[in-house]
Amino acid sequence: MDARWRMPLFVVALSVGSLAAATAQLSAPIPTAIATPSLALAVVLHAEGAQIYECRAASDGNLAWRAREPIATLVFDGSTVGRHYAGPRWEYVDGSVVHAKLASSTPGASEDDIPWLRLDVVDQRGNGKLSGVTRVERVNTRGGVARGPCDEAGAFLSVPYSADYVFLRKD
Repeated sequence: MDARWRMPLFVVALSVGSLAAATAQLSAPIPTAIATPSLALAVVLHAEGAQIYECRAASDGNLAWRAREPIATLVFDGSTVGRHYAGPRWEYVDGSVVHAKLASSTPGASEDDIPWLRLDVVDQRGNGKLSGVTRVERVNTRGGVARGPCDEAGAFLSVPYSADYVFLRKD
């Protein structure tokens, strides 16, 4: 794994506790625009992967990079425990899966970092670590923003990124 994209695993060791405890260990406070203090922490997983973009015509007719899907490995305590992919969906090794939709966002730390997000779970399956999760927060993002020319419709661009995903459920 390229060390440039490795983030400290300071939050992935959390598996139980409150959101306040997780927030205290994140690299920065969770912004109000995406925070959900009323929910309980299910798990925090670190993701290493890529944001995939497709070159498509924008509303003005010019070609532009448009987000297509994420492809990432989910890590807990240094071990691969799942994957993150289009939907967006997160799948844990125990077979539990959550599918979410965007609820709100706030900018990443730099212009090269994808936004931090709050996502509402719209569907889930399986019984396991992700069972009962109602909200997902994407925080501590690094990279993932498409840069450069988009000259050929249908072309793809893979941009490395990392993030921490905070999975929350009702008490």
